[in-house]
Amino acid sequence: MKALSQNRRHPLMGLALLLLRLLVTGGLYSVASTVNQAQAATQVTAAASADDISEGEKLFNANCASCHGTGAAGGPSGPSLIGVGAASVDFQVGTGRMPMQMNGPQAQVKPNQFNDEQTAQLAAYVASLGAVQAVPEDEYLDVNHEDVDITRGGDLFRINCAMCHNAAAAGGALTRGKYAPSLQGVEEKHIYEAMETGPQNMPVFSDSNIKPEDKRDIIAYLKTIENQGSPGGLALGSLGPVSEGLFIWTAGLALIIGFMVWLTSRSS
Repeated sequence: MKALSQNRRHPLMGLALLLLRLLVTGGLYSVASTVNQAQAATQVTAAASADDISEGEKLFNANCASCHGTGAAGGPSGPSLIGVGAASVDFQVGTGRMPMQMNGPQAQVKPNQFNDEQTAQLAAYVASLGAVQAVPEDEYLDVNHEDVDITRGGDLFRINCAMCHNAAAAGGALTRGKYAPSLQGVEEKHIYEAMETGPQNMPVFSDSNIKPEDKRDIIAYLKTIENQGSPGGLALGSLGPVSEGLFIWTAGLALIIGFMVWLTSRSS
């Protein structure tokens, strides 16, 4: 009995109990995440018809499997798409980034290879393999919604996005030949999907970081400044004081040189 009492008071007993609790908590979290993903996949698959998934698989095998592998399991030229979800496919294919036109630091926007129906079929097929993010609902794409707060959207954009995309959403250069693209003329759905999935160099802004309503506010702000144009005059790419200063110096020097040439020609 004395030996048993000593074992219970062993200094490592507390550490062992802590490790056991962490293992149990981690296991429960893993199970819950798996169940949530399975439920999301079931919902997305149920929303898409079997014909859409079948047609999407045919399109995938004909146009995407050479890089992403059979069954989207990945290959030497492309990552696995299992668990990617419909939103990522809709963004990449809908903006023409995929299939890629050529290898480079990042996929570039180009004319769409697939129409809207084919894009939806591809998204349905990939989502059926395991869904994460679904295509956003129309409610969160309505920039004229009564609850939209454009001022808050501007604040959120400047805090989370402007350091890469520029305060005027004109885009900007990144490292190693990469860049943050301009957001002018981008569809509301694709802006939302980019925030949700974090394509290429962009971080993921999940609903726990930026709520769907806040994403809608950001989109409303971007569409507002897009529709306003450049009320101050020539935008000069909206790249800020560097481009503006360079323009002023260049134009000023050109005027001075031209004036000196004119004076010289008059005196002669």
